[in-house]
Amino acid sequence: MAIIAQKSLFCWKEIEASSDLDRLRLMMSKLPDEDLMIRLEKLRNKKRDDYPIRAIWNSSIAGVVYQHPSIESLRRELLRNGELRDLCGCDVMLGDKAVPTKWAYSRFSGKLLGVQEEIDEMFHSLIEELKESLPDLGEHLAVDGKAIESYAKGKKNPEESRDPDADWGVKRYRGKRADGSSWEKVKKWFGYNLHLVVDANYELPLGYKLTKASANDGPVLLPLMEELKEKHPDMAERAEYCSADKGYDSKENNRKLYAEYGIKPIIGIRDMWKEEKGAEIKTRSLYENRVDNIVYDSAGNVYCHMGEETRVEEKRMQMAFAGFEEDRKCLKYRCPAKAYGIKCGREKSCGGGKYSGYGRVVRIPMERDRRMFTPVARSSYKFKNLMNKRTAVERVNSRVDQVYGFERHYIRRKKKMQVRVGLSLVVMLSMAMGRIKQKEKEKLRSLVKPVLPVLQTA
Repeated sequence: MAIIAQKSLFCWKEIEASSDLDRLRLMMSKLPDEDLMIRLEKLRNKKRDDYPIRAIWNSSIAGVVYQHPSIESLRRELLRNGELRDLCGCDVMLGDKAVPTKWAYSRFSGKLLGVQEEIDEMFHSLIEELKESLPDLGEHLAVDGKAIESYAKGKKNPEESRDPDADWGVKRYRGKRADGSSWEKVKKWFGYNLHLVVDANYELPLGYKLTKASANDGPVLLPLMEELKEKHPDMAERAEYCSADKGYDSKENNRKLYAEYGIKPIIGIRDMWKEEKGAEIKTRSLYENRVDNIVYDSAGNVYCHMGEETRVEEKRMQMAFAGFEEDRKCLKYRCPAKAYGIKCGREKSCGGGKYSGYGRVVRIPMERDRRMFTPVARSSYKFKNLMNKRTAVERVNSRVDQVYGFERHYIRRKKKMQVRVGLSLVVMLSMAMGRIKQKEKEKLRSLVKPVLPVLQTA
């Protein structure tokens, strides 16, 4: 046997284990669950209390924090880890016999199905607390849907499926390669769709809705905004932009976001000009009742057809965006020749001496087409920069999948999935609140990074 040298006074395994427990302590210290515990204890009333409600609840939350895919995985950890049992509130004197049975967890999960409202209240309570530490929370919103597969095989006959609440969803992604060739990716799944509204700067969830996989994305956007306005009216009033992909594109969403909530929509646009699909850039005249050189394309870009004497290779140039006139609800565009210093062959016929210094100005009312013409012009750099912030919700979706266990789970039925989603988002916000109180704002979004050795819970 090889001789082992004397061990160091500091054991790294103990330090790592302590740090792991500190993460759970930190999160639990900010979890507003007392009202829920009182409700669940009342539901148990005077029945047997072999496994206390609080111990089962705390250990269930520990299962989320430590990324256990199943109850049995969590139970094995509790059976071997006395410190974790103690932290969760299990009876120390009983040792590993204090670990709840799988049937106790199953019955507890059934009780949670009836307290979804209380779980949602915890979610919104944490958002209210976060607003005090993050006063700009909610200024820029981002919305996206995320596929969550059910732990069941999808069958054509819903009555034969082990998850009759779920159904099949299909998403198609299209684009063009660098060489100009087209590509298409098709994703199919059996289960549900989780729609999240998050803060694009802090990457924290502010609202959610679970639907069947086959449900369209578009109709979910406004209910999410309505709930945000109802639960957090000051945040809804502060919100300035909402970024979303083209799955949420519709005239109604663009119009109501700005008209009813005062939020400027930054939503990708679908190509609805089916009869002209396949051409490089097809345009239509801005003024249908007269002959004019101003046109626009299916993406909302506005162009000016310049004369033959124009000293540029491209005779059609994109007009210069000159801002949004809120009082007129119009987008203002300038002559590209004057804006960019280009010689134009239509200068005299387009405006002559009257516009010689500034060029022709075109004002387009948003009501012309609410999908194409939005308060932030689609052709502007600002729109592109704001649209890039939509990736924040994609990163949150990735954490939901990989860190919070929805990539590998054993959940069937919509109510159970709703509870599990709610618990995961509550844990996410509780950990964020704990990180702020620990003065670890740079770790705001992390569930797995270690915390400071001394907790500052004040």
